[in-house]
Amino acid sequence: MATDCLFCKIVRGDIPATRVAENDHCLAFRDISPKAPTHVLVIPRQHVTSLNQVESATLAGEVLLMAAAIARSEGIAESGYRVVFNTNGDGGQTVFHLHAHLMGGRAMHWPPA
Repeated sequence: MATDCLFCKIVRGDIPATRVAENDHCLAFRDISPKAPTHVLVIPRQHVTSLNQVESATLAGEVLLMAAAIARSEGIAESGYRVVFNTNGDGGQTVFHLHAHLMGGRAMHWPPA
């Protein structure tokens, strides 16, 4: 874990977050600046800077499986939802710890940017 990483601090419990789900591999919590009625961040417990550094299908799969499970538990799976990984500056990543945005609860428009 990176000692100065915001999300690593949330994993350790140094910074509070509204936790939605967690297991041995991932942690999910509500975004503090939601862009949809449901906006949850799903992160791996281990520090990985971005999608560019993911070397394990298992790691990526754990994040995606948790996002789908949360969509079901939040009641947005049937109507639809979006899962987004922003990668590096031009991709919109502002916290450099891999995270998926799970968003739903309203119609999502395309293109998003």
